Amino acid sequence: MSSVCTIIAARNASSTIAAAISSALNDPHVSEVIVVDDASTDATADTARASDDGSGRLKVIRFDINKGPAAARNYAIECSSAPIISVLDADDFFIEGRFAQLLSVTNWDIIADNIVFIREQSLPDFDRRCVPRFGGAPWALDLATFAERNISSRHRQRGELGFLKPLIRREFLTRHNLRYNENLRLGEDYDLYAWALAFGARFLVISNCGYGAVVRSDSLSGRHSTGDLKNLAEAAQLLLKSGILSRQAARAVGAHARHVRSKYDHRRFLDVKARQGLAAAVVMSVRDPATILPIAHAILLDKYGGLARLWHSERALSGNDGKPRYLFDHPTI
Repeated sequence: MSSVCTIIAARNASSTIAAAISSALNDPHVSEVIVVDDASTDATADTARASDDGSGRLKVIRFDINKGPAAARNYAIECSSAPIISVLDADDFFIEGRFAQLLSVTNWDIIADNIVFIREQSLPDFDRRCVPRFGGAPWALDLATFAERNISSRHRQRGELGFLKPLIRREFLTRHNLRYNENLRLGEDYDLYAWALAFGARFLVISNCGYGAVVRSDSLSGRHSTGDLKNLAEAAQLLLKSGILSRQAARAVGAHARHVRSKYDHRRFLDVKARQGLAAAVVMSVRDPATILPIAHAILLDKYGGLARLWHSERALSGNDGKPRYLFDHPTI
């Protein structure tokens, strides 16, 4: 039986960490669960320790200083030994039988499966046994497709492939000296997977759903700062300038990099406007002409796109009536 280590970076997750840990310990393929409490101000660490099932597989580590999810995951990787690493967010859970499905597939460096998104308020009524078993053969994910599918849109539900929570072979990470970029508190998953693909990772995806993601209004990932966007934009440029990308991959990665940069430029414009006024913000953008068009486009969308966003939002809500949705529902995307 293959041995899997589940790593969990947690911050102020005392209300959810027990369910996350339990879902990992319940799988017989999991030999280690490493929880890194990233300087929580609540009882996350104590709650995690109380979730021990007595099997000796759980290890809880606490940071005294908040370092971010990338640093927490890297530390968990270093503290573990299993040949396969799986990532679990502290407010999410594995669906029973997940690893048996994933590990039945061969010839991969990274493998991921479908995700079911459940609204927090719907969680008490959610029956994990009713998650459909999507069929279809595994399909290979390339860097161009991955980058393109991480360009978000205001008028569609979030579905970027950076949401994937894969299994990763430790040997591949070690061979290519890959770890999470600790400068990132936003997009650290995308960055790691993109670099792995750039180094030739065999990244397979199956349509079967084995991961449950809880959608919360107060999610940490939804509260990124201007600095977080700046760091992600700089990381995107590093990959683009690495010199190891094919022409097709470079085009897609470049489009993603421009997308991130435009978000950062818009947020920086709004920050300067709030602190120093509109005139100062305009002067800043004029000094960097390449930012003018993306900023103007974003402002127009904010100003005149309210009705369109409302229509799309209402359509999305009426379309699923609060029911769970899936990252993808076909064998390929």
